[in-house]
Amino acid sequence: MKILALDSSGLVASAAVVEDEVLIAEYTVNYKKTHSQTLLPMLQAIKDMTELDLSTIDAIAIAAGPGSFTGLRIGSATAKGLGLALDKPIVEVPTVEGLAYNLWGTEKMVCPIMDARRNQVYTGIYTFESVKEESGSACSMKIIKEQCAADISEIMEELNKLGKPVVFLGDGVPVYKKIIESGMKVDYCFAAPHCNRQRAAAVASLAEIFYKEGKAVDAGAHQPRYLRLSQAERERLEQENGV
Repeated sequence: MKILALDSSGLVASAAVVEDEVLIAEYTVNYKKTHSQTLLPMLQAIKDMTELDLSTIDAIAIAAGPGSFTGLRIGSATAKGLGLALDKPIVEVPTVEGLAYNLWGTEKMVCPIMDARRNQVYTGIYTFESVKEESGSACSMKIIKEQCAADISEIMEELNKLGKPVVFLGDGVPVYKKIIESGMKVDYCFAAPHCNRQRAAAVASLAEIFYKEGKAVDAGAHQPRYLRLSQAERERLEQENGV
């Protein structure tokens, strides 16, 4: 099985190819340029360096949201275009789940936080559990709290009630680090630089599992998951309601 994955849901642009649980290539950039400038050249570089025949991929995985509205649209349009051109399905990976999967195997609870502006974060709570299989033990991700948009104080309160050590990651960490440090009552830490931002390799790895479970859609049916209205839509509604 060969999965091509894209993630442009935040400040990071990332593309990767995973084949039969082996990472073949990954190209990740977190530096100033817009995703419309970086994503396709990154894909081309991976294709050239690995001599990838795009017709041999089984599916295209995309970090489907939440995240930056512009970034999600660029990533989804790229994935959708490739899917339609190659007649390949899309595997929609929730952005926060993909981010949490960076810390696969940790014994701590995992809490990704993406800065959603307006004093909110895109977040969720996850753990990894051992699962017995015929071939031996495996590790699977369990969702404690589905991805959502929430106030940072709300997610911290929930984590404190759960009472277990937690690791934070995501671009919301530097924004809310002081609040976290002053408000957490359980043991916590922050993920290291190599695994604290979006990575297409994690999206591809999770997509392999989803694909085997039949969780793929036709390219034409794919739509990003924004979780909340864009700023322009909110302002329009406020004007209509006289706010």
